[in-house]
Amino acid sequence: MMIEAFIHGVLLALGLILPLGVQNVFIFNQGGSQPALKKAFPSVITASVCDTVLILTSVLGLSILLLQVPFLKTVLYGCGIIFLAYMGWTIWQTKQQENEKIEALSSKKQISFALSVSLLNPHALLDTVGVIGSNSLLYSGETKIWFTLAAILVSWVWFFFLAFAGRFVQTIDSSGKTVYLLNKSAALIIWGIVIYMIIHSF
Repeated sequence: MMIEAFIHGVLLALGLILPLGVQNVFIFNQGGSQPALKKAFPSVITASVCDTVLILTSVLGLSILLLQVPFLKTVLYGCGIIFLAYMGWTIWQTKQQENEKIEALSSKKQISFALSVSLLNPHALLDTVGVIGSNSLLYSGETKIWFTLAAILVSWVWFFFLAFAGRFVQTIDSSGKTVYLLNKSAALIIWGIVIYMIIHSF
């Protein structure tokens, strides 16, 4: 039963984390834009910790209570729109000189952006609560622990893999043009999500 719960947690977390989204694009870009892979770790670790917190609160049922309060939900959406719009603008403004890599974000900016795309994206929160939180109700005791650990493990492994993949692409294209174009695409995706949030929340 514990093995089944673990496999269930892995498959469920993969299903949620694999689709292209703001968080994934941001981590991938950091892996490619930083001068060394370890320089992207602030964003990777921040995103992983945030996912861990969201998964734990969802399993414990605390986040469901938070989202049921209308005022807090409105504040959450408002903050999410502001931060994501700002992050999209910052990424869009990233410059590249001929035959040079694009400028890398500082550790402080990496952490702040990773926090915003992880904690201020209402749709990501709702997915975590609605899917992982509800599925965790199928288990109790040790099986619930294994289910939770599996979901957390997937997040950590995936984000480190994304950073590595970004770094690998940068190695193949040393001019930095590929990552530069991905940054532009990421900004457009982020702004698209902002527009979607505005339309569906006001």
